[in-house]
Amino acid sequence: MKNLIEDIKNREFRRAYLLCGEERYLKVQYKKKLQEAVLGADDTMNLNIYIGKGIDTQAVIEQAETMPFFADHRVILIENSGLFKTANEELTEYLKKIPDETVFIFVEDEVDKRGKMYKAVKSVGRIVEFNRQDEKTLMQWVLGTLKREKKKITQQTMELFLERTGNDMENISHELEKLLCYTMEREIITQEDVMEITAGQTENKIFEMIRAIGEKRQRDALDFYYDLLALKESPMKILYLLVRQFQSLLQVKEMLGNGYDHRQIAAKTGIQSFIVKNYARQTHFFSREELEEAIRDCAETEEAVKTGKIKDVLSVEILIVKYSQKKAFD
Repeated sequence: MKNLIEDIKNREFRRAYLLCGEERYLKVQYKKKLQEAVLGADDTMNLNIYIGKGIDTQAVIEQAETMPFFADHRVILIENSGLFKTANEELTEYLKKIPDETVFIFVEDEVDKRGKMYKAVKSVGRIVEFNRQDEKTLMQWVLGTLKREKKKITQQTMELFLERTGNDMENISHELEKLLCYTMEREIITQEDVMEITAGQTENKIFEMIRAIGEKRQRDALDFYYDLLALKESPMKILYLLVRQFQSLLQVKEMLGNGYDHRQIAAKTGIQSFIVKNYARQTHFFSREELEEAIRDCAETEEAVKTGKIKDVLSVEILIVKYSQKKAFD
């Protein structure tokens, strides 16, 4: 990212850029910054945009060969094309001889780093991978926005906010905007504000459901499940998230047993430290054997649904009932 920022700052552009990775917010932001740096904010005459699969490669090349109209550059913007997952010999060869006046900007969710297109862009331009940001970076980013808006927030409230929004910057930005509007007349943002405004992630509801299971609050656990179904979440997605939470709990429990502290666990697992603390609290509700059994049960449940032995909605409900009844682990 540093090299991309330098290119934008110095207005010295490579012939091709590939912006990829799972952090969509940063891809969108830097796509816009790069495009505007090359052309200016209002130049649409020299901008050609191609979106989606099935792009006409010959048409792209013809546009790339067209001289810019009263400008230094022409930009060919290609988004979510799938070109970096499937071979395209014609465009791969063309990337080696792009005119100096043309700049290609590719924006992709998935790429094959072994593919010819990836290697071709790397040889003539820059590849910038935007990954999920770590806890510290997200906090600094949010705090920067709050500071500009003259707002204050405690560490605990900040952790609650990120716990409920997750680490997707686009979602954080959306929820932060709502929070700022809600607290427009006040300087201090409270935990009550966060709970009132943030929608909360599906993963958070799963987390709360597991806590209810661990505390043997069966009615609450089932209510969380029915809430998720009401939000149109599929039972199989809920099952996937359920097993992922059980796996995380088992991982944290084992690392705690081996003497790791919360910060060390966060560093090794990539889980945000305040979430590790929550996992650590929940591990007390389950033994290692119980977590292993729950993971096996989830896998067997998925297989039973796929083979038609049981309906998906009922299958997850049975799991919740089993692990939330007191006699299950007594």
